Amino acid sequence: MNNKIYKMGIVGYGGMAHWHKRLIQTGNANQKNAAAEITNPLGIEIKGIFDIDRKRLDEANAEGLVAYDSFEAMLADDQIDIILCATPNDVHRDVVIRALEAGKHAVCEKPVTISSVDLQAMIDASKRTGNVFVVHQNRRWDGDFLTVKNAYNEGILGDVFEIQSRIHGSRGIPGDWRGKKENGGGMMLDWGVHIIDQLLMIVDDEIDTIYATMQHVTNDEVDDGFRMIMTFKNGLSALLEVATANFIDLPRWYVLGTEGALRIDKLGGGGKDADVTRITDKTKNDATPIVTAAGLTKTMAPRTRETTVSETLPIKWGNIKEFYANVIATIEGKETQIVKPDQVMRVMRVMETAFKSAELGEIIKFEE
Repeated sequence: MNNKIYKMGIVGYGGMAHWHKRLIQTGNANQKNAAAEITNPLGIEIKGIFDIDRKRLDEANAEGLVAYDSFEAMLADDQIDIILCATPNDVHRDVVIRALEAGKHAVCEKPVTISSVDLQAMIDASKRTGNVFVVHQNRRWDGDFLTVKNAYNEGILGDVFEIQSRIHGSRGIPGDWRGKKENGGGMMLDWGVHIIDQLLMIVDDEIDTIYATMQHVTNDEVDDGFRMIMTFKNGLSALLEVATANFIDLPRWYVLGTEGALRIDKLGGGGKDADVTRITDKTKNDATPIVTAAGLTKTMAPRTRETTVSETLPIKWGNIKEFYANVIATIEGKETQIVKPDQVMRVMRVMETAFKSAELGEIIKFEE
C-alpha cells in the first residue's frame, strides 16, 4: 500500500482556494471552522501559498503555511508535488504550463482558461511532460445534477425530449475580477461552464446546433447572464440559462419526457426532493375544459387524476472527496482521470460557439 503524502502549493489564495484547503485538511469543505481531526484524509498536505496580495501571504503565514515570495520560488521547491491554480481565469494557462514544465502535477480551477487555443497548449504541456493536468469541475458531484442524470439514465420519464437547466440570482455580477473582460469574467465562463458540463454528462449524443443571447443588465463589459438553446442529433433540445438580475427564480431543472416530467426548484435541491409526475394510463386522454371569462380551452386542461401519479425522488449528493482521490490515483497510474481533457475541450468549444452565435445573432451548426 502506498502511503505517500503529496505536498501541494496553491497559487491564488481567495475563496475557492480556502474551499480546497478545508476539503484537503478536514475532508469536509463545508465546515469553515472544522478542526483537522484526521491528518491528511485525502493523502495531500498543503505546504504553501503564493498570491500577489501581500495580505493573503500574511494570512497563509499566520496559518502555518509557507508564504512563497514568488511563483518561481514555489516551482523551485522540490517538495511540492501538485500545484493548485485558483487565480483569475486569464492567468490559468501560464500557471498550469509553468507548473507542468517544472515537474509538478497541476489541478486547475474552472473555467480551465478563456479559449480553446490556450486549453490545447495546456493539454500539450501535460502530454509533453508526462505530468497530470486535471480541471476541478466540482459541480459534477451536485445532488440536483446527479438526480437528473440518474432519472435520465433509468428512463423513468420515457424518452426525454427537453431539458431546461437554470441558475438564477438577483445581485448582479460580482464586483471583483469576474466583471472584467481582461480577467476572463462573465457568467458564461463562471457558471455556464458548469451547466454545459453537466448537460454533456447527461446527454450522450452529438451536438447539432447552438443558439445563444447574452445579457448585459448590470455590466456592459462582460455578460451578466445568457440564454442558450442547444439541440442534439437525437432530437433532444436543451435550454441553458444563467441570470443575475432575476428576483423570482424559475426551476433549477425542468425535464420533459414522453412518460412524464421532473422538476427541481433550487440548486442542490434546496432541502427538497425532486418532483416527478408520470403518466399511468395513456388510454384516457379526456379532460374537463378550463373556463375563463374569455372562453374555454380543452387543449390546455390538466389531465385527470387517475391518469397520472406524482411522487418524489430523493436528492442524492455525490462525494466531492472522490475528485482528489481520483487525482492521486491518476498520478499513481491506478485510474484514468474523471474530468477528462477532451470533455473540458468540448465544453470550451461550446462556450466559444455560444459567444459566436450571440455576436452574429445566428444559429450555429456545431462541429464535433
